[in-house]
Amino acid sequence: MASPQSPSRLSAPIDLPRVRELFARPARIAPSDFLRREIAERMHERLSLVKIVPRQVLDAGCGAGADLGLLQKTYPAAQILGLDGAGAMARAARGPVAQGGALNQLLTRLMPAKAGVDVLCGDYGNLPFGPNSLDLLWSNLALHWHPLPDRVFAEWRRVLRVEGLLMFSCFGPDTFTELRAAFAALDAYPHTLPFVDMHDFGDQLVAAGFSTPVMDMERITVTYDTPQALLADVRALGGNPLESRRRGLIGRAAWQRLLDALEAQRRPDGKLGLTFEVIYGHAFRPAPRTTASGESIVRFQPRKP
Repeated sequence: MASPQSPSRLSAPIDLPRVRELFARPARIAPSDFLRREIAERMHERLSLVKIVPRQVLDAGCGAGADLGLLQKTYPAAQILGLDGAGAMARAARGPVAQGGALNQLLTRLMPAKAGVDVLCGDYGNLPFGPNSLDLLWSNLALHWHPLPDRVFAEWRRVLRVEGLLMFSCFGPDTFTELRAAFAALDAYPHTLPFVDMHDFGDQLVAAGFSTPVMDMERITVTYDTPQALLADVRALGGNPLESRRRGLIGRAAWQRLLDALEAQRRPDGKLGLTFEVIYGHAFRPAPRTTASGESIVRFQPRKP
C-alpha cells in the first residue's frame, strides 16, 4: 500500500483546484448528464448481482446527486452519503435531499439505521470518515479526475468495513480517440486526460489491499451532427484539468483547423462519432490476515454436518 511519501506508480499531472473550478457551475456540466445516467444504470445492473445489505453507503464524487436517489431506492434502510469536491455540486445535490426532508425524517424513525440521504463537500481521496465506516462505496465517473488513483484506492479501502464492497466506473484510454486525433493537427499539447488502463486499475486494487477485483470494459460511441455539438459535450463532461494543458485561447485559424480535422472523421452515415471507453470495477475489502503487531490470523470454520 502506498504511503503519503512514496511515489505513485501511475499518476497524471492533474490540477485538483482546476478540477473543482471546472465543476463549479452545475449548469455547465448538466448537458452531459445523459452519459452519467446511462453508465449509472449499467453499474446498477452489476450491483444487483451482489447480495449485500449495507448500513452506510457513500457516493464518492456524487456531482449534482443524481445517483443518490437510485442508491436510496435500492437500499431504503441505509444511510446514503453523497460527497463531492466542488462546493457548488454538493449544494446542488442537497436540493433534492431537502425536498425529501419529510421522507428522510420518517425513514429515520422507522429504520434501525440512520436511513435517508446526507450530502457533504470533501475530497474523495481524503475522506472525512474513520476506518471501517462504510459498507458500500459507489463512484460513477469520478476516479479519472484524481492525479493519484492508487492513493484513492488505499483511502477507499481504509473506510470500508471488512467484506465492504467498492463499485466504480471511470473512463479508459480509448476515450476521446477522435478528439485526440483532431487536436494533433493543431498542436502537441495534451488536450485530454491520460486515462488509466483497466488492467493497471486491477493491479492497483490488489496493491491497495482489495480482494478478488473484477474489471470489465465496454465502448460507447455517441454521434453528433456537428463538430460544435461534439466539443460542447466534451466541455460539459468537465474539460481539461492537466497542469500541462495549453494556456490561453486558440486563435481563429487554429480553431478552424480543429473543426476541419473533426469534419474529416465523418462516418458513412454522415455523423461524427466520439468514443468512450468505460471501465467498471468492483472489489471487496477482505478480512485481515495479520494483527496490528504482525501476527498471523488463522480462522477455523466449523465443519458442515
